[in-house]
Amino acid sequence: MLRQQDVGHRIVVRRIVGIREGRPLFSDALGELVELSETHLTLATAKGQLRVPVAQVHRAKRVPPTRRPTATAVVALERAADEAWPAPTRGRLGDWLLRSADGWTGRANSALPIGDPDRPLPAAVDAVERWYAELGQPALINTPLPLAAPVGAELDARGWAARPPTLVQTTPLPSLASAPAEAPLADLRATASDAAGAQAGGWSSAVVELASAPSEEWLAIAAGRKGGLPEAARHVLTAVDQVRFAHVYADDALVAIGRGAVTGQGRWLGLSLIEVLPSARRQGLARRVIHELASWGLAGGATHAFLQVEQRNTAAIALYQRLGFTTHHTYLTRVAPHRA
Repeated sequence: MLRQQDVGHRIVVRRIVGIREGRPLFSDALGELVELSETHLTLATAKGQLRVPVAQVHRAKRVPPTRRPTATAVVALERAADEAWPAPTRGRLGDWLLRSADGWTGRANSALPIGDPDRPLPAAVDAVERWYAELGQPALINTPLPLAAPVGAELDARGWAARPPTLVQTTPLPSLASAPAEAPLADLRATASDAAGAQAGGWSSAVVELASAPSEEWLAIAAGRKGGLPEAARHVLTAVDQVRFAHVYADDALVAIGRGAVTGQGRWLGLSLIEVLPSARRQGLARRVIHELASWGLAGGATHAFLQVEQRNTAAIALYQRLGFTTHHTYLTRVAPHRA
C-alpha cells in the first residue's frame, strides 16, 4: 500500500468500480500521486485529477517515472539551485560544495556532494565534518537521489539521520506564465468556493509589484516564516544577479510575497518564499505571485521553473501539480550524529 513517501511520485492504482455476477470489476489508473489521506488518494492522470476512496483501492504501488533525468540534468539543476540560494560562506572538496549561512535554512548550510570530492568517500565525509565543526555548526549533507546514493550509504553506516525528503519540481516556463493568474486554486488551501468569495471580496484588485530588492515589510514576513533573518540571510536572498521580489498590496498593506531568481546560465527560474498572510489566504494571491514571477523570468529568457517542496507538504504539492509542476528528482538532508 502507499505511504506519504510516495506523494509526488508516479503510481498505478487498481480500484474496484463495481460488482458483476458476484465478482468485483476493476479499473486501473496511472498518474502522479498528489495527495494521500486516511480516506482518499488523489492522482493526476492524463485525463485530469482522479480522487479515489481508499475503501475502493484493491492495489496501489509506485512505478518508475516515464523518463528518469540523467545524472547530468540533476547536477545542472542542483548547481542552478545553489546559485539561486547562495550561501555567504563557501568551501570546496574537489567538485563538492560546502555552504554556510549562520544556520539559516538547510539548503544554505549543507554540503552538496555532486561530482568528485578528489579523495576517497570516507575521507570526504570526514572533511565535511571538520569544516562544519570549525564553524561551530552541525554537519549537514544534501544528497540528491539517486545520484548521491553511494554517499547516502556511507552516511547510513555512520549513523547520520535524515530529514523528510524534499521534492525538486520543474515545469516549462511558457505554460506557467500563460496560466490564468486568477485561476481558482491559487494558494495552498484554496477551493473553487474560496475563489468565488475572493472575487466578491474585491481581492482581484490587489496589486502585485516586482522589485529588485525586498522591502523591510517583505523581510519581516520572510523572517516570520523562517524563524528569524540573520545578516547571512539577506545575502542568500539578494546576492543573485537576476532576482525579483514580489510584493502584493491590498489597502496599502503587504499581504503576500514571493521571490524569483534566474540562474543556470539563464535557463532556470527558481521560485521560493511564496507566502500569503493568514488574513489574505484563499484569495488567489499565491498564484498571482507565481504568475508575475513566471512572466518576468520568461521575458528575461528563462525556459523552465523549479521549486523545492517537502514531500510531506501534500497541500503544496497538490497546488504545484495543478500549475504543471512534476518531480524532477528528490533529495535528503542528512544530519551528522551529535558527538560529545
